Amino acid sequence: MGFMQDRCVLVTGVRNKWSIAWHCALSLMREGATVAYSAYSERERDDIVKLLKGAGAAESPVFMCDATKEEQLLSLMEQVSGAFDGKLDALLHAMAFAKREDLEGEFVKTSYAGFSVAMESAAYTLVGLSRAARPLMQAAGGGSVVTLTYLGSDRVVPGYNVMGVAKSALESSMRYLAYDLGPDNIRVNAVSAGPIKTLAASGVAGLSDMIKTTGERSPLRRPIDADEVGDACAFLMSPLSRGITGEVLFVDAGYHSMGY
Repeated sequence: MGFMQDRCVLVTGVRNKWSIAWHCALSLMREGATVAYSAYSERERDDIVKLLKGAGAAESPVFMCDATKEEQLLSLMEQVSGAFDGKLDALLHAMAFAKREDLEGEFVKTSYAGFSVAMESAAYTLVGLSRAARPLMQAAGGGSVVTLTYLGSDRVVPGYNVMGVAKSALESSMRYLAYDLGPDNIRVNAVSAGPIKTLAASGVAGLSDMIKTTGERSPLRRPIDADEVGDACAFLMSPLSRGITGEVLFVDAGYHSMGY
């Protein structure tokens, strides 16, 4: 029996086998969790179904939801409630989007539309999902919400641009949510992953150099992989982390601790 045995979890943001969200799901399933998924589009849903078949978990439910739409969030949680007998133990928020042109050149040239899209997709969706999931977690006697962030929220990473600003808002939102939901025994935390080659990260210029630098300068003298991030997320969703909330947990081989 794993440390997530008999726990019901909703995972968002799986795109393909390289997605951090998928590796988090694999960690959760390994530890005994029952996992449902949320997909933004039919194509994403079909890709998730293929991954689940390959992992021997074809029976896992996959729901459709645009997390920027309140009515779809409510519909999603109704479906999750039906699948999990009205309760939800944990939620992974792993979604963000920025226009490619806003990840190039100077941040000062970010358009209003691009700024709004990044903030809504990366930060406000955490608020909306947490609000919608709250009744199900209350019914479970508490729960855990985990989101994904990056060092670019706190330091300038050329090319990360508007997404760095959106991740700053995400981390602040996480802390305010932790305060609001704490009385319900609902914890809210973030995992700050080092650079990893994923579909989402492919739009960031210089990604390969970022990975190389982490490997050379981090205390562990190596880059990280998605499985390490997945295990950290699973830990934060589990009873093992029951005293942790409002926290950003770095999984970057210690790179964030360095002064150069």
